[in-house]
Amino acid sequence: MRAFAPGKILVSGAYAVLEGAPALVVAVDRGAVADGALSPTFVSDEVKAALGDASPHVSAESMFDRGRKLGLGASAALTVAALGLREAERGADLANAETRTALFARAWQAHQKVQNGGSGVDIAASVHGGTIDYRLDQGRPVVAAREWPKGLRFTVFASDESARTSELRARVNAFRERDASGFEARMWPLFDASVRASLGFEKGLATNVVSALRDFALALQNLGSAADAPIVLPGHETLFAAAESEGGAFLPSGAGGGDVSIFVGSASPSAAFVAKAAERRLTLLRVSVDLRGVRTVEPEEIIR
Repeated sequence: MRAFAPGKILVSGAYAVLEGAPALVVAVDRGAVADGALSPTFVSDEVKAALGDASPHVSAESMFDRGRKLGLGASAALTVAALGLREAERGADLANAETRTALFARAWQAHQKVQNGGSGVDIAASVHGGTIDYRLDQGRPVVAAREWPKGLRFTVFASDESARTSELRARVNAFRERDASGFEARMWPLFDASVRASLGFEKGLATNVVSALRDFALALQNLGSAADAPIVLPGHETLFAAAESEGGAFLPSGAGGGDVSIFVGSASPSAAFVAKAAERRLTLLRVSVDLRGVRTVEPEEIIR
């Protein structure tokens, strides 16, 4: 038996989700596969924390490029795929809401133990699939399915620089500790833009979403500057204006620092924009939305 868990693209809510703001996350078709017929060759720390010696063979080749992680939530997908396989082997229906709630709780607990925190938004994408509005209400996750506003689409760019979310988060936390008022001043615009993006999705207002994401990108840049954290890599801010000139928004996906970025607009980015992105060592990454979340897959099914 095999189980698949999708990866994710975080559209908005990075950092702010830890303060209670809504985050928008999209599950994508690059993910992790757990195979019960194979012996494990490598077990991630998160999978080990979740299953110990019962860890199955899990791989996430499509979430890496020549050994470099793409920033699609590989650790979350690996953990969810491993737990999903073990649940399916004992007869659980992975599409069942109660099964998914319990699976999310176990995966998030293991993830937090290894990574010293985290919102769980990437775990939610791997478990549920589709597009999700995710927030923490007094530490408890609240998940709501969303559809992309009519006429709005996203394009993903991969950087040749990998980022460590834990390190970026540590720098932001250190900034909070040394300058609480400065942190609050830079967090509020992130929080506000996250709320507006969430409302735009809920009401299907594409123009509002794009406007909110432009503000979110600038707020990320300002937070990074204050925290001495490379959330927006040097030169990437020039793509903010280029995207706006095409009626779109461009921003880092998730914690930033490299990995992947997204262009969101009513149309795909132009060839000129793609060329400008290439000058910043960003290349197009082919992904599509995964609507099903964690699930069993047939042995002959091709998972890219």
